[in-house]
Amino acid sequence: MKRIIRNQLIIGFISVSLFWYIVYFLLQSHTIPSPFLTVIYMWNEKYMLLLHAGASLLRIIIALFISLLIGVPLGIILGKNKRINTLLSPFLYYIYPIPKVAFLPIFMILYGLGNQSKITLIIWIIVFQIILSVRDGVLQIPSSYYKVMQGFRAPIYQQLIYLIFPSVLPAIFTGIRISIGISLATLFFAENYATTYGIGYYIISAWTKMNYEEMFAGIVTLGCIGLLLFILLDKLELKVTPWNHK
Repeated sequence: MKRIIRNQLIIGFISVSLFWYIVYFLLQSHTIPSPFLTVIYMWNEKYMLLLHAGASLLRIIIALFISLLIGVPLGIILGKNKRINTLLSPFLYYIYPIPKVAFLPIFMILYGLGNQSKITLIIWIIVFQIILSVRDGVLQIPSSYYKVMQGFRAPIYQQLIYLIFPSVLPAIFTGIRISIGISLATLFFAENYATTYGIGYYIISAWTKMNYEEMFAGIVTLGCIGLLLFILLDKLELKVTPWNHK
């Protein structure tokens, strides 16, 4: 597994660098800085980049944690109770496709301009993904599994611990993966407003100053945040769901 991750990182780094150099040489524009100069800039500004990246990463982790606390129980309830699923599914199907970034002004009015409104926006966007992923995972559990549990007279809490939760864990990780990408895109938008620290703020600030090396340093850092989260998520999934991997 470690060798696969290392090879993926090497291939990803080479392919992105190659693509970047091709665009850089073809366009010959000051808006696309040299990858080499950008990396040097990142090294010189590493502490500032780490500060902004840390602020963004903290917002994402808090939002994901709260979304899991809300989304996993609701998803299990929807998957187990057909009546509740029939009642709430139309609401979820209606609200899920709406671009929820448009709710940012509402959250700013309700919760102010600080971190609370930004974290609430991220939760509002990704919690529906978690709910639907978990619900679909519960619905895919074969009915014969429940019959076996009932044959052993297993109470509902044992069904949750030994059947339902292990079965939906892969669906939860899938939902988290999708949510990470959505969270990063949302955070980039949300951090443009009344923010002092955050990688989204860093990128927009560099763009307004026309400092394109700084701007691309922020973009690369944003990609590194996503890469770090995906690697940690893969390792965690491998540990907690070994039955789902060969």
